[in-house]
Amino acid sequence: MFRIKRMDIFILQSFVPLFLMTFCICLFIVLMQFLWRYIDDLVGKGLGVDVIAELFFYAALTMIPMALPLAILLASLMTFGNLGEQFELTAMKASGISLIRTMAPLIVLMVLVATGAFFFQNNVLPIAQTKMWTLLYSMRQKSPELEIPEGVFYDQIPGYNLFVQEKNRETGVLYDMMIYDVSRGFENSSIILADSGKMTITPDKTHLFLRLWKGESFENLKDAGASNMKNVPYRRETFDTKEIMLRFDANFNRMDEQGMRNQYVGKNMAELQATIDSVGERVDSLGNRYGTALREYPFFNVVNYRLPEGAITVINEDTGMPEEEVKKVRMPDVQMAKPMDVDSLFRGSSSGYTLNYLNLALSKAQRMKQEYEYKGLVLADEMKSIRRHAIELQKKFTLSFACIIFFFIGAPLGAIIRKGGLGTPLVISVFLFIFYYIIDNMGYKMARDGKVEVWEGMWLSAAVLLPLGVFFTYKAVNDSAVFNKDAYINLFRKFFGVSETRHVEMKEVFMTEVEPLVATERLEKLKIRVNEYLAANPPKQSYTAYWLKGYDRDELHSLREEVESDVEYLSNSREKMVVLKLMDMPILRSLWFHEPSRRKWLGITMMIVFPLGIPVWLYGRKTQKQLRDELATVIKVSDELIALVNKKSN
Repeated sequence: MFRIKRMDIFILQSFVPLFLMTFCICLFIVLMQFLWRYIDDLVGKGLGVDVIAELFFYAALTMIPMALPLAILLASLMTFGNLGEQFELTAMKASGISLIRTMAPLIVLMVLVATGAFFFQNNVLPIAQTKMWTLLYSMRQKSPELEIPEGVFYDQIPGYNLFVQEKNRETGVLYDMMIYDVSRGFENSSIILADSGKMTITPDKTHLFLRLWKGESFENLKDAGASNMKNVPYRRETFDTKEIMLRFDANFNRMDEQGMRNQYVGKNMAELQATIDSVGERVDSLGNRYGTALREYPFFNVVNYRLPEGAITVINEDTGMPEEEVKKVRMPDVQMAKPMDVDSLFRGSSSGYTLNYLNLALSKAQRMKQEYEYKGLVLADEMKSIRRHAIELQKKFTLSFACIIFFFIGAPLGAIIRKGGLGTPLVISVFLFIFYYIIDNMGYKMARDGKVEVWEGMWLSAAVLLPLGVFFTYKAVNDSAVFNKDAYINLFRKFFGVSETRHVEMKEVFMTEVEPLVATERLEKLKIRVNEYLAANPPKQSYTAYWLKGYDRDELHSLREEVESDVEYLSNSREKMVVLKLMDMPILRSLWFHEPSRRKWLGITMMIVFPLGIPVWLYGRKTQKQLRDELATVIKVSDELIALVNKKSN
C-alpha cells in the first residue's frame, strides 16, 4: 500500500514554493517580451485600463506553454541544488535512499502537471488564443488618439493630411493650418489654408468637427472637365469662417471572434483532426482531377489516354465533393505509323507562317504553364493549411513531454552541481532553455515549410533533449563527476599525452627504512624489465606493424606500476639527494596511440581506410618515441639512484 512519507512531504514543500515563484517570474518575463513586441499597437490609442488588462490576461494564458517548462527546469535545479549544497542529499544516500526514490514525489507531481498541461492546451488555450488575437486585431484597427503635433504633417486621420504650425494648449486653438484632402486620390486632392481653427470630436466619437477662420481653399475640378482638356480647372474659395465635418471613428470596436475561431489557433484536437481530414480529402480530389485532366489533354489533337466506358464521378470544383455520375464513351484510338515530323510543318510554309506557328506554340505553352502554376499554388495553400493544423495538433502533446524532460534534466543536474539560489541554476536554466527554444523553433519552421514531416519537426527538440535528460539522470544516480574539471584534465592527458611532473617530498616520519641492497636489487630489476620492453618494441614501426601490433600497453601498465612501487619505497630514504633524484623519475603514460588496435579486425579496418590512418600513424610514432625517451630516462635515473644508495652504504 502506497503511503506518503515525511520525506516526500519535505521534498514537495521544498519544490512547490520555488516552482510557483519561478513560474511567476518566467511568465512575467515572457509577458514583457510580448509587450515589447506589440507596444506599437497599444500606445497612443486611448485604450482603457480594462481593455489592456483583458489583453494581458489572455496573453498570460497564451504564454503559459513557454513559461512552464522553463519554470520546471529552474525550480528543479534550485531544489536539488539546495539539497546538495546543504548535504541533505548526502544524508539521504547514506540512509540507503536512492536519488530516484528522492525524486519520486516530484515525478508524480510532474506527471500531474503534464496531464494538466495537455488539457490546458486542448481546452483552455484555443479559447485564450482566439480572444487574445481578436482583441489585438481590434486594437490595431482602432484609430489613434487625436494628438496633433506642431510643425509636422499628421496623417492619422483617414484621407487627410493636417499641418499645424502652432497651437495653444490652454484654449485648443490651432494656428497656420494646412489641410490636404486626399480622400478621392492625389490627382483629385483639395487644399485648405486657414489662419487659425479649432477641432472638436462629436459626442458619439465618430466625426471630427473643424471650425476654421480666415483662409482659402483650392479644389481640383479635373473630374468635371473634359478628358481631352490640356488645362485642368480648379475652384478657389476665400472664407472668413468655414466649418468641416471629417469622418473619424475614435471608438473601440471589437471584431467578431468567429473568424479567429475558425483558424487553427482556436481549435481543439477533435476540430483540428476534422479539418485535417476534410482538407486532405479535398487535396486528394483536386490532385486526382488535375492528374486525370493532364492525362486526357490532347496534343496535336491526339488523345494519348484511353477513356474507359462506364460511369464516373464528377467532382464539384467549388466544394470538392462528388456531384453526379455521367457516362463517358470510349474515344477511338489514333494509330500512328511513325512519330510525327514536326519540322515538316515548316517546310512548306513561308517565314511569316513559321513565325506565326512559333508564336502560337509559345503563347499556348505559356498559358498552360500559368494554368499549372495556379493549380500548384492552390494545392500548396491547401497543404500549408494541413501542416499548420497538424503542427497545432502536435503542440498539444509536446508541451507535456517537455515538462517531464526538463524535470529529468534539472533535478539530476541540481544534484550534480550542488549549488542552490538563483546564481548558477539561473545561468544553466537560461542556457538550456535557449538551446531548447532554438531547436524547437528550427523544427517548427521546417515543419511549417514542408521540409520535414510535421511530427519530425515538432518532436525534434524532445528528441535532442531526451538523451540529455537520460545522461544527467544516469550520472546523478551513479554519483559521477560530470563537472569535475580534474577528471576532464586527466582524460585529456591520458588521450593526448600531456606530460606530468612528479613531486616527492621529504618525510618527517619514516614507517620503513630503505635497505641499500634491497633498493639496488629493485632498481636493477627495473632496468632489466625496461631494456626487455625496449627490445621487444622496435623504435620505428611500419604502417602495417603499427596497426596490427603497436606497443604492448598491458606490459607498459605493469612496468609503470613497478616504477611507482620503487619510487614509493625509495621515498622513505633519509637522504635528501635520493629524494630529490626521485623527482627526475618520469611518470610513464599509457596512451591509446601506443597501441591503437588491440583487436585485429579493427587494425585491418584502419589499414584499409588508408588516408585517414596515416595521420594517426604519424602521431602514434611520435608518442612511441616520447615513450622510449621516458624509458631511457628511467634507466638513467635508476643508475644514478644506485650510485647514490651505494655511496651512502659505503
